[in-house]
Amino acid sequence: MSIPFAYNLRNLVVRKTTTIMTALGIALTVAVLLAILALVNGLRTTLSISGDPLHVLVLRKGSDSELVSVFLRSQFQDLKFKSGIAMGRDGQPLASLEVVTIMILDGADDASSSNLTVRGLPPAGIEMRRNVHLVGGRWFRQGQREVVVGKSIADRFAAGQIGKKVHFGRGDWEIVGVFDASGGAQGSEVWGDLFQVSSDLQRVDAVSSGLVTATDPAAARALVASLNDDQRLGVKAMLEQEYYDQQTSSAKPIESVGIIVAIIMAIGSSFAAMNTMYAAVARRSREIGTLRVLGFSKGSILSSFLLESALLSALGGMLGCVLALPLNGVATSIGNSTFSETSFAFHVTPQIMLTGVIFAVVLGSVGGLFPARMASRKQILTSLREG
Repeated sequence: MSIPFAYNLRNLVVRKTTTIMTALGIALTVAVLLAILALVNGLRTTLSISGDPLHVLVLRKGSDSELVSVFLRSQFQDLKFKSGIAMGRDGQPLASLEVVTIMILDGADDASSSNLTVRGLPPAGIEMRRNVHLVGGRWFRQGQREVVVGKSIADRFAAGQIGKKVHFGRGDWEIVGVFDASGGAQGSEVWGDLFQVSSDLQRVDAVSSGLVTATDPAAARALVASLNDDQRLGVKAMLEQEYYDQQTSSAKPIESVGIIVAIIMAIGSSFAAMNTMYAAVARRSREIGTLRVLGFSKGSILSSFLLESALLSALGGMLGCVLALPLNGVATSIGNSTFSETSFAFHVTPQIMLTGVIFAVVLGSVGGLFPARMASRKQILTSLREG
């Protein structure tokens, strides 16, 4: 015979102060864990949006980043006519030769600065990025020191507004437009004309990368294999999605440290739940004895106290979700492998919140196991005498 569920709920309500304090301790642990998971999930979501399944990125052989890649224009002229590359509106292959560098932009309060990615690209490079659209001003003109900035830059930096000027290369560049990358990493970049940017950087013959659009996903994979096998070109090709997947490595140290902190806090919360349940067992000795007299078995008492600890922890887990929920959509940024910043937002999903509640229940159950075991082993006469 099992002990009624209402019995456990009543005990949590009667001991409301202890219940609330223990639940808050568990909630803080869960909130820390959820904050880390939301941060990593937000970055992964941003980078997954950034990569187009039809795009193939081409770098110098041996390079892992556009920033350190040296890609020759002659190589580009040879590869852009490979089979499997889609054609643009002008009848030319959808292929974009691009140069990437870093610039420093002052923060909104002029007290801090950030490294931003500057990308020089031709009109085809804009056409190929289907997730990008202009939300303010106009696109840059070819041959002019004009740039457009991602929306996240315009939102974060006072110096990133239309009409302002930024400095990189050999001069000042006027911001003439703002584009939205639909949540992609491109929204953290500054774009300008390929020929003007490469000229300013004195990289006329050697730029950073080539980007091509395949006709379909199967053609994209075949194109990657063909380019990597072509010894004459000497390039490294990969799907754009794979390239952005590699950028999540910047979040791994944060994720690891956050999980370690959460584990340390979880141990403390587990002991708090254990102490709470030990105190409950000590105060309810007569109740335990009465339950045994009424015919409830040791197993029923063990299950009942373990359930009570799990309920207490579940309450803490749900409170932790409430504490973490305001983070959803909060914008932040993180350094990537190109030594610049990628902006993204915390992303708290139902799956992440469920993970937090399950985590809380597990640590509460572990903390409540020994008190529940002690309660189930109490002798009837001893329990009634202690009460």
